[in-house]
Amino acid sequence: MRSADLPEVRSIHLFQAMEEETFDSIVKAAYFQTFPDHVVLIEEGDPADFLYVVVEGCVELYASANGRETTMAMVSPVGTFILAAVLKDAVHLMSARTSQRSRILMIPSEDIRAAFVKDPAFAGAIIQELANCYRSVVKEHKNLKLRTGVERLANRLLRYHNDQGCHGFLLLPHDKRTLASLLGMAPENLSRAFNTLKPYGVTVDGAKVHLGDISALEALAKPSQLIDARSV
Repeated sequence: MRSADLPEVRSIHLFQAMEEETFDSIVKAAYFQTFPDHVVLIEEGDPADFLYVVVEGCVELYASANGRETTMAMVSPVGTFILAAVLKDAVHLMSARTSQRSRILMIPSEDIRAAFVKDPAFAGAIIQELANCYRSVVKEHKNLKLRTGVERLANRLLRYHNDQGCHGFLLLPHDKRTLASLLGMAPENLSRAFNTLKPYGVTVDGAKVHLGDISALEALAKPSQLIDARSV
């Protein structure tokens, strides 16, 4: 790793509080790599050799079984993936591929495990990261179990709208196949769900979605702090 990259790595939340000696030990074999769109980074069932940190771009986590494939999550900067497998020295439960050109920090797993044992501040940051991941999984499970497909889509559109500045429209950050998979829907069901939302002011023009009646959409979606709020 170039010395010019070290301040950027140090600023990542996982590494901010760790001892300088520990930081030096994990970056000695770490490196940044830039990948083009749609490159498979890891495959489920393979051993976890690296911790991955997405610094730029976006990575899709997905899984396959019985001829089916589904998107599990999208990882945006600055986000980690496969942290639990790294700590357990276990195999990947998901595959990962870039969904756009991405710059990724890769740190050997054995260095992460050694740092976890000897540096309490780093161990605390790891535990906090895993706790956040667990709570995100619980929220997503509630979203899938307690809402219809139309309600899931409505809440996801409201989230994107808020993230993009609340201007009455939004750009879908992923293609519709990926969005459908994230919402636990078939692509044709996503199209039907968008049609169902038309009376609530939702119109679609390619990747651009106009929200003409936010109040009506919120009344349908019934957003919940215990499902939708990232800070809870």
